[in-house]
Amino acid sequence: MRGGDGQTGELFSYVDLEARVRRDHPLRRIRAIVNEALSALEREFAALYSPIGRPSIPPEKLLRAMLLQAFYSIRSERLEYDLLFRWFVGIGVDDAAWDHSVFSKNRDRLLEGDIAAKFLAAVLAQPKVKKLLSTDHFSVDGTLIEAWASMKSVKPKDGPSGGHGEPPAEGGGRNAEADFHGHKRSNDTHASTTDPDARLYRKGRGKEAKLCFMGHGLMENRHGLLVDACLTFADGHAERVAALHMIEPRAERPQAITLGADKAYDAQDFINELRSMKVTPHVAQNTSGRSSAIDGRTTRHGGYAVSQRIRKRIEEAFGWIKTVAGQAKTKLRGRDRVGWAFTFNAAAYNLVRLPKLLAVPT
Repeated sequence: MRGGDGQTGELFSYVDLEARVRRDHPLRRIRAIVNEALSALEREFAALYSPIGRPSIPPEKLLRAMLLQAFYSIRSERLEYDLLFRWFVGIGVDDAAWDHSVFSKNRDRLLEGDIAAKFLAAVLAQPKVKKLLSTDHFSVDGTLIEAWASMKSVKPKDGPSGGHGEPPAEGGGRNAEADFHGHKRSNDTHASTTDPDARLYRKGRGKEAKLCFMGHGLMENRHGLLVDACLTFADGHAERVAALHMIEPRAERPQAITLGADKAYDAQDFINELRSMKVTPHVAQNTSGRSSAIDGRTTRHGGYAVSQRIRKRIEEAFGWIKTVAGQAKTKLRGRDRVGWAFTFNAAAYNLVRLPKLLAVPT
């Protein structure tokens, strides 16, 4: 018998969100890991809020909602229409979802704290996750994060807008046509009025300069999980400085560890710093018109070739953070806020990969 196409509505509807999410859904294992990490941060959350006043949106729900934005490439804060999203965040079917402006205002409180780095550490500290991590072999790299600012916002530091060195504006409006050919601009003399923390940076010869930040990641080599992440101003020394900062706490042990990296890290002072910390520099040799700081005492070992092969997996993490999590061009301003988002999305990348890794018997 053919069913009718009519639509009937019930006066009452009893929907159990737990029953609506299939048992083998990847978000189930992710949510269990996330909830355990959030429970470990309860004191950190309490320190960010006043004990008096009107209750705000729980930080746990805010962070779970931000994880959904990273997992599903959602730029909007309106997550109330999907039952799966409501279940993951912890909003009941009949509960009113928060307004997007309230979401943004409460999120700013979390951005001011160091919650992203602590959340990443809390995920990695769980026993079932910790046994997956290598403590001996690591890789490091950096990637450019385009700032939320236009090149037209770059103005001279020592003069008013439209002063010396600025191209003449033709026509009215705030987004008039501009021709910058023949006008020299550098970070020493110019800065963005939209995001003063952004820096002019070009990736290589013949490339255009963009307003950028530089994100850095430290990956363990066993399963390719990010164990640390940070963001700095974009300059030629940032990658090596950040690498030393991230690897130093892991070098405080009797046995030597290794650090894989690309040719940009092949500098004598950087290599010497690593060796002084008992870190074996598995850095790719840069012999373009100069001698490399990496010699045969490093390259003759088989582990060097292994590190050079595995270190490229960090590009998978950066690719996910920039394309899926939407960090190729950030929508935040200021180094601290952009760095918070970069570190948080590094934790999201780990969470996406953990269900399959935990399902494989060790």
